[in-house]
Amino acid sequence: MDDFIFGFVAVDELKLNYHRLSCSGLQHNHERNPRDPEPGQDVRLQVRIAPDLPVDHVAAYVTLDGSLPEGNRGEIENGFAVRFDRLEPEWDSLIWGYISRWEAVLPSQPEGTVVRYRIGGWRTDEPEVFADWPDIKRSTDLMAAAYYHDQSLELVSIGDAAHGDVFSFHFDRLKPPAWARESVIYHIFVDRFFPGQGRDWLQTSDLRAPFGGTLVGITEKLDYLENLGVTCLWLSPIFPSPTVHGYDSVDTCRVEERLGGDPALRSLVDEAHARGIRIILDLVCNHISNQHPIFLDALKNKQSRYRNWFHFDDSAIGYRTFFGVRTMPQLNLAEDGARAWMIETARYWLREFDVDGFRLDHANGPGPSFWSDFWSACKDEKPESFCFGEMIEPADVLRRYSGCMDGALDFHFADAVRRTYARRLWSRAKMQNFLSSHLAYFDPDFLMPTFLDNHDMDRFLYLAEGDRARLREAVEVQMRMPGPPVIYYGTEVGLNQQVGKSREIGLEASRTEMTWGGAQDRDLLEFYQRVLRERKKARPWEPRRVNAD
Repeated sequence: MDDFIFGFVAVDELKLNYHRLSCSGLQHNHERNPRDPEPGQDVRLQVRIAPDLPVDHVAAYVTLDGSLPEGNRGEIENGFAVRFDRLEPEWDSLIWGYISRWEAVLPSQPEGTVVRYRIGGWRTDEPEVFADWPDIKRSTDLMAAAYYHDQSLELVSIGDAAHGDVFSFHFDRLKPPAWARESVIYHIFVDRFFPGQGRDWLQTSDLRAPFGGTLVGITEKLDYLENLGVTCLWLSPIFPSPTVHGYDSVDTCRVEERLGGDPALRSLVDEAHARGIRIILDLVCNHISNQHPIFLDALKNKQSRYRNWFHFDDSAIGYRTFFGVRTMPQLNLAEDGARAWMIETARYWLREFDVDGFRLDHANGPGPSFWSDFWSACKDEKPESFCFGEMIEPADVLRRYSGCMDGALDFHFADAVRRTYARRLWSRAKMQNFLSSHLAYFDPDFLMPTFLDNHDMDRFLYLAEGDRARLREAVEVQMRMPGPPVIYYGTEVGLNQQVGKSREIGLEASRTEMTWGGAQDRDLLEFYQRVLRERKKARPWEPRRVNAD
């Protein structure tokens, strides 16, 4: 059975195109050493330049006061310049050529310093080209959108070589909170968990329509969650939205009335905290709904103060979107106003509702520079907050976010464990070899919550053809991983789905209603309770070797 995993490298052709793009133009891609610099550490910046881009000089234009760095061909307009040295070239067989590698050293700075920089490369009598060009993220977005809309999958290479990106990082000592390392996270699709207040489901046949789950219903089931061993709840988006999934909000500072409104969230947070259970909100910073008042104002009025908060263009839709979906316009978070607005949104929920952090949807959209500012603001508002990203990109991309957020969901573990135990495609030896390399690749302070399934992929049991023995094997491995385990609601009691996810059916297939009462697999539930107790005793988040056997 094929495994449908929603993302930007979903098929081999997208992966190959991604690699070709990464070997083209002038690419920096936030490659720094150390990735999470502390005060007193010098920082090495690296760039890679394609064989067909002749460059004799490379320079970084840098500011330390929050302003935008400006310069041209090594001459400064704002900030200071640091020159790069050429390193040994790198051969790449796929493009059949040598990639030139360059490096520069930024001097250490005091704690709290925000470094912003641009990188340009030039040759005498040739225009300067700025990193990152071409724009890998934007190009990959367009190719993935073409795939999901059944369009031709041709290599797309776009970007602005004359301007490039402004990169950013902070000199700080920020780390994930201790509670997050030890947490057991329970992922709830709010509308599908429990209605509460004695009510029945509104309906359970149309997966695109509301079922009637509420925040009050979650509060009523806190005994169940506590007895399971859960210490943290991750809630699907709870903001007003024209869709059931909620990943396209029309108001980021209010709770959807259908889910219980603001009072229901306050009550859930209070009751959960009283039991030692934290609350994580699902926050989308990359895009909003095309029905959001801010977007409507920008769309209708070219003089709107919000016009530059979006990427209006001459495309068929007329503006940049998430995955080519007209109803999800992408925010321009490089614009100061939009950036400040979204960061204040996060501060608001931490401050006014005392939530404990955020799962950050499509985190690679905004990119590391935005999250560096976002993370710093969240830690300033609530030092014990936990912010982790959703990124379905290659492992080298995920590693760039060390120092920009507390961690990222471990999609690579999910893919490996599903191949090994659900689909029986990998041997245990191959799985063990993967785990050894995988854990060594990432900084221990970059937490990677593990999961077997989620709302955007088929449930593990569906892939395993209902075989609970395979599920138990996978859970045993998951609970030995150092990253906090995530349980997708219902997996612990054998919740399954009728059909697989696909472009035709959509992503709703695994979002069925939670099973309660006698319909639950009590043996499986007791198994989960036992392995969670054992995990707490074993403390696998402390450094040690993970075994897949």
